[in-house]
Amino acid sequence: MADLRAKHEKPEGIWYGVDIETGSSRDMLKANVIEPLRVKKQAIRSASEAAEMILRIDDLISAKGIKEEKMPKGPEKEKPKFGEED
Repeated sequence: MADLRAKHEKPEGIWYGVDIETGSSRDMLKANVIEPLRVKKQAIRSASEAAEMILRIDDLISAKGIKEEKMPKGPEKEKPKFGEED
């Protein structure tokens, strides 16, 4: 990582990344490894949607808990014993 950071500091080092086969840093443009902007946008969009869904679920659970706390409790009925009918 230190090697990669050092190469990123140089103007010609913007295309350097980690070669997963060797574990060393390499010029990804020369290696024809290019990540399209479309992939990055979709990853950010998917992460945002997942976070929004989690927040919505959290809101629903919180609202349900508040609603149950505010509801007045009526008299509890005894449960019928096995074999008894109402």
